[in-house]
Amino acid sequence: MDQYGATQPSMDQYSAIQPSMDQYSAMQPSVSHMDQYSATQPSMDQYSATQPSMDQYSATQPSMDQYSATQPSMDQYSATQPSVAPQLIPLSVPSVSPQAAWCELPSRVLLVLTSQRGVQMYDADGSTMVFWHALDVPELPAAHSVFARGIAAAGGRFICVGTSFGAVLVFDIPPKGTNVTLSEVLEQHRDPITDIAAEQGQAPDGAGDLVTADDCGTLCLWSSGEEFTLLGKIPGSGCTCSSVALWNGIVAAGYGNGQIRLWEAGSGRIRAQLSAHARWIYALDLAPLTGKLLSGAEDSFVHVWKLSRDPDTDDIEVQHCHAECVTDTQVCGARFCDPAGDTFAVTGYDLSEILCYGPA
Repeated sequence: MDQYGATQPSMDQYSAIQPSMDQYSAMQPSVSHMDQYSATQPSMDQYSATQPSMDQYSATQPSMDQYSATQPSMDQYSATQPSVAPQLIPLSVPSVSPQAAWCELPSRVLLVLTSQRGVQMYDADGSTMVFWHALDVPELPAAHSVFARGIAAAGGRFICVGTSFGAVLVFDIPPKGTNVTLSEVLEQHRDPITDIAAEQGQAPDGAGDLVTADDCGTLCLWSSGEEFTLLGKIPGSGCTCSSVALWNGIVAAGYGNGQIRLWEAGSGRIRAQLSAHARWIYALDLAPLTGKLLSGAEDSFVHVWKLSRDPDTDDIEVQHCHAECVTDTQVCGARFCDPAGDTFAVTGYDLSEILCYGPA
């Protein structure tokens, strides 16, 4: 290190060849020298003196009043232009998924399809169209779509179909042929129909044999016949009733909050409430021979329940029988495959197949 240090200048020698801070400062203008710089530059007052003032500028420009005088007013412009009536631009509305159901009548079986185009009825194998009904478009806001939704056979000769404007269309089906007629329109709902269900068991006296549901959760109970009679209405709570089923005078209703509520069809009293799913319930079905209830929802689960009445108290009892998780699938359809409810089929959004479940 001594040899290395001998060949390198010391800090004192290095400082001797560098100007000191005092010398460096002497070469740079000090802050006080800014006065000299300022003296060579024109002041803001001198600059302003050479520029026209805003008053002088304004004097050379026409005023807004002078400009307006040379331009036609909106009234004059409107007078020279043809009037144009305002137009409503329809908003894009998500499409409504079509529905399909086999309607079993004593004399025949029809395959019924509903969509935004209306109602189509086919032979049981879907080979021949029997009837087609286009929906009459009522005066609705532009953002509202028109569609048919909810299908059920009732009264031995009728097929009922719901609509987006709250009406239920009742079609009279002949034993054979294509002479299908619209016999009645039921207008007790103010909101779009979501589902319709007919009695699948033995209805008690005065309980009715048809239930309709809408977007606000309102349920209407009907007695079918030459003229359908409204027997009762269960007010909605604002939560959509997405699916209904009717068995032995018990109305099972599935809701958008994941609940299943059981109502007495004759009195309209609620008898049970189940927190069945974590998300929107899309499907309910009943097995008429056993009273099993199938529910499917967006939470990927399918549940099987057993409904029964206590013979002593007439209370409605509910027993949970089975649960099935359809992994990574939002279940949107579920049906029993036999009257006893031993097997069932499930499908979901973006699923191109139907999954069938049964005893091992």
